[in-house]
Amino acid sequence: MFDIGASELLVIVVVAILVIGPKDMPRAMRTAGRWIGKMRRMSSHFRAGLDEMVRQAEIEEMEEQWSARNKEIMAKYPDGTTPEGGSPENLLPSEMEPLAAAGEVPDAAAAAEAAIKRAAPVKAPEHADEPTLPLDPPPPSKDS
Repeated sequence: MFDIGASELLVIVVVAILVIGPKDMPRAMRTAGRWIGKMRRMSSHFRAGLDEMVRQAEIEEMEEQWSARNKEIMAKYPDGTTPEGGSPENLLPSEMEPLAAAGEVPDAAAAAEAAIKRAAPVKAPEHADEPTLPLDPPPPSKDS
């Protein structure tokens, strides 16, 4: 829209030198620079204000969603039990967050650690038919 090429800029400089004069040209350029700086600061301040308003609106929307989800969970399980009838300590950490927000689980982190400790360790299946790499430890002997 405001595309100024080299030829237009040269014409503007020549006209400015003729109208303003070479003596007053540095002062005019400083004044123009100050005005441009003020406009840029005002536009960045305005943009930052708009960004903050959008961010606040998004936060409020997320809080409303979390509140609605929490109310839904509380309506489903009013006595604080899980669908299987267990206690909240048996839930996964992602399932405990709404309960912790509602105050049903006093320390969600401690409950999550307890659930992880109770979980059975997962073992990888043995693959005897795969060749071992030189960096791999030797396979266990069958006679030990």
